[in-house]
Amino acid sequence: MIRPINRRRFLSTLGTLIGGSAIGLGLGSCSRPDPDRYNEADIALLRTQRERELARSGKGPFGVQRYKGYRGLAELPWFELDSRGRLRCVDESVPEAIDFHCHFGMSVLFKPELDLNERTERVRHLLDCDATDPGCDLDLDIYINGNFTDEALKELRYQSIAQGLWGSDYARTQTIPNLLDEMDAMRVEKAVILPIAFHFPFGDDLPETWLEAIEATNTRDRFIPGTSVHPRHRNAIERLEKSARAGARVLKLHPTMQAFYPDEPEVMPIYEAAERLGLIVFFHSGRAGIEPESRQRYAMPRHYEGALANFPDLPFVLGHSGARDADAMLEIGLRHENAWFGVHGQGVTHLDRMIDRTGGERMLFGTDWPFYHLAATLAKVLIVTDRPERTRIRHAILRGNAERLLA
Repeated sequence: MIRPINRRRFLSTLGTLIGGSAIGLGLGSCSRPDPDRYNEADIALLRTQRERELARSGKGPFGVQRYKGYRGLAELPWFELDSRGRLRCVDESVPEAIDFHCHFGMSVLFKPELDLNERTERVRHLLDCDATDPGCDLDLDIYINGNFTDEALKELRYQSIAQGLWGSDYARTQTIPNLLDEMDAMRVEKAVILPIAFHFPFGDDLPETWLEAIEATNTRDRFIPGTSVHPRHRNAIERLEKSARAGARVLKLHPTMQAFYPDEPEVMPIYEAAERLGLIVFFHSGRAGIEPESRQRYAMPRHYEGALANFPDLPFVLGHSGARDADAMLEIGLRHENAWFGVHGQGVTHLDRMIDRTGGERMLFGTDWPFYHLAATLAKVLIVTDRPERTRIRHAILRGNAERLLA
C-alpha cells in the first residue's frame, strides 16, 4: 500500500533543500521557540558576529589574506597553476591529507539523472569563486560564505532546487572522477563522504546511492563512506544498522536541515545506536547565516552540550567548529574530550586561536566539497601552520588526528 504524502512535511523538507527560498521559510518551524532555545539575544549575536568579523578582517596575526578566486591562491608558495590553468599543490612537504567533510553531487526527491562516474572539463562548485575571470574576492580571514554575493547565494538556492526536481548543471560536475582529480591536485589521499537524510516521502536514498557509487567505482581506498538518518524517521535505527553493516563509519546529522535540537530526548536512541555500532557522529554545528531563519534556532552551541555530556565515549565531530558561532562552540568542545573540531569555513585568525587553545589536538581538516574548492581550506591550514614549531600540528590537522579518530 502506498502511504499518503504529508503535504506540509513534503514542502517543509523541500524548503530546507532549497536553503531558504520562499517555499522553505516559515514552514516546519512556524511556532515561536522557547526563549531558552532561541531568543532576541541569539538573533542579535549573529548580526554582531558578522559585523565584528568584517571589521577585524586583515588585522589579525596573518594580515590581509585576500585573493582573486580559488585560482588566486596560486600566489601562495604551496600552489601554482598548471598548463590548463588548474590550481595544484606542488609542495611535496605538505602531508597527504584526509578530508573529513566531503559530499558528491545530489539527486534526490524526483531523482533527476546524474552519473556520478562522469568526468567533466571543470568542477562547478556550489559557491564557485572561479566562475568569473578574475575570480571573486576571496578573504581567508572571514567565515567562508561571507565571501559570496547575494547573486551567488541565489544561484546556490536555484541549484539546490534543481537537485531534487529537474537536475542541476552543477551537480553533474560534482562526481567521483572530478573529486578524485581535485584530491590528487591538492595532495588529499582520502575523503569522508557525508550524505544527508532529508525525510522526503520518496527519493531520499543518498546514503545507499553514494555507497553503491563508491563500490561500483572501486574507490573504497580513497573514500570513507558515511551515512545519515533522519532522527524522526520511524525506522531510523534499522537504517543505521544496515548502513553500519555495509561499511559506513560516520553518521552525518544536520540539526538545521533536519529540524531537530541535538539534545532532544527523542534523538538519544540515535546516539545510543551509533555508540553501539562503533560510528562517529558528525554534526553540522552552529549557524552559517545562510540557512532559513526558521531553522537557525536548532544550531545554537548550547544545544549540543547534552549530547556530548550524555555520551562521553561517543566521538562527535563539530562540523565547521560552530560556523559563525565559533567562539561559543570552541568553549563547549574544550569541556568535552569526545568533541572534535571540523575546521572547514573558519578564517585564519580563528584557526590560529583554536590551535592556541587545543595545541592542534582534535582538529580535523575538512573542505565541504563541492560547495567549495579543496584549496580554500587547505590554504588556511598551511598559512596558520607556516612556522617550524607548528610542523607537527600541520600533520595532525591534515591527517594525524583523523587517523587516530578512525582507528
